[in-house]
Amino acid sequence: MPIKLPADLPAFDVLTREGVSVMADALAERQDIRPLRIGLLNLMPKKIQTENQFARLIGATPLQIEFSLIRMSEHQTKNTAAEHMEAFYRPFAEVAEAGDRFDGLIITGAPIEHLPFEEVTYWDELTRVFDWTQTHVHSTFGVCWGGMAMLRHFHGVDKHMLDAKAFGCIRHTNRAPASPYLRGFSDDMVIPVSRWTELKREEIEAAGLPILIDSDETGPCLVEDPAHRALYIFNHLEYDSDTLKQEYDRDVAEGRPINVPGNYYPGDDPTCAPQNRWRSHAHLLYGNWINEIYQTTPFDLADIGKRSDPDLRAEA
Repeated sequence: MPIKLPADLPAFDVLTREGVSVMADALAERQDIRPLRIGLLNLMPKKIQTENQFARLIGATPLQIEFSLIRMSEHQTKNTAAEHMEAFYRPFAEVAEAGDRFDGLIITGAPIEHLPFEEVTYWDELTRVFDWTQTHVHSTFGVCWGGMAMLRHFHGVDKHMLDAKAFGCIRHTNRAPASPYLRGFSDDMVIPVSRWTELKREEIEAAGLPILIDSDETGPCLVEDPAHRALYIFNHLEYDSDTLKQEYDRDVAEGRPINVPGNYYPGDDPTCAPQNRWRSHAHLLYGNWINEIYQTTPFDLADIGKRSDPDLRAEA
């Protein structure tokens, strides 16, 4: 089954060229099936690039997905055309007022790690989003800063500044091979990392949260929060092959202090083309997440947020 996207969304053509099964609204409406409703709260400045990255992963499952783009109501992006935002995005206030419910919601990262959470201009609205997920979203996936923010809001676990940027393709360990989210995962794997902050392993464990993927070098990567029906990933399996290169080239061009991303270029030589060694695990993780949603979400969208996963599994 395909991912359902507006035919004029840039991701439609990008994914079609890549062989991802994509379906326009008109055709999807003729199918007698309830698609999974997956929302993307996009906090990244490069909106279109981020849309493509997550739509690619969400669209690779055998289920029909209805993909909805959401933005913060009180924040105007400076890096994406206003016409694109107006055509494809709904402000969160409008989504909440309409009483919309989602089987899954992805909350992206944002390049604002240096700011205390309370100094982020849209922090108050974002905390309302977090609370809203508990009644209107079946499963939430917080990515990088988005996951850190959810961890802070729900558990009081704070981020910590690093002396140098964690940057490169870092080897990680599968700490929970029996988890349904890690079905098919290797014992270890390479994952792109790009952040100036970290989460302390002992603070996450003190909050009673299981760490599913970890790294000796850069710390916890994937954390499950069963009580809030959420996953938090602090690194970037969704990245394209050249995303770290784009970040490195940008910082070099702007004269910022930056190390060559480790274990990314062949021979750590930035004149060489980078190799993608995380794509398969990216598809596994997001495919497993979608599968878990499919197995446990209510058929009636109105029931989302009213019953727990064990209740729904018992009915399956």
